Parts: sequence; C-alpha cells; structure tokens
Amino acid sequence: MKIFLDTANLEDLKKAVDWQMIDGATTNPTLMAREAGKKFEKMAKAICALVPGPVSLEGVGLTAAELVKEGKKLAAIAKNVVFKVPMTVEGLKAVRSLKKLGIKTNV
Repeated sequence: MKIFLDTANLEDLKKAVDWQMIDGATTNPTLMAREAGKKFEKMAKAICALVPGPVSLEGVGLTAAELVKEGKKLAAIAKNVVFKVPMTVEGLKAVRSLKKLGIKTNV
C-alpha cells in the first residue's frame, strides 16, 4: 500500500515527510491556487523538492493538445512529477501521447 497526501500545504507536507508517513503527494488546481495563488510553478518546485516520492500535478487543459503541452511543461519541473490527467476522451488521448514522450501520468 502507498499513501499519498492530497495537499499543496508545505507545512503539512513537511510534517508528513519528516514523520515518514507518505510515499508521495497529489495536488489539484484548487489546492495549488489556495496555497500559491498565481505562483503555481514556484509552489510546484517547492513541493517536488520537499517530497522524495511522486508528486501529481494536475492539468486544466480541455483538449489532448492542451494537456500534452501542459504535461511537458509540468514534467520539466522535476523528475518526480507525475502529470494528473482528467478521465475524459481527450485526457486518454493525451495519456497516449505523453507516454510516448516518457512523461509519467496519473488518471
């Protein structure tokens, strides 16, 4: 079993990492906006540096092309990024393209 903390709060993540309670973290656009405002990329980098395991960063694009573009950008932030894709037809198309690019996904 793996445990992922669903938050973008750095204090909560630090505690969980220090206590060795989590294997990774998941976020979503709402959590990121609440904690980082318009500084999404800065917050994403901070989370990825803090959490040693996978960090899911979610896309907001509606088309496969938009999601692939976002996935490339977010995957470049850190090696432990997993791009979180919505379970839609366009999301599934994007997953296929992202896999070919070597980008890890979470659906």
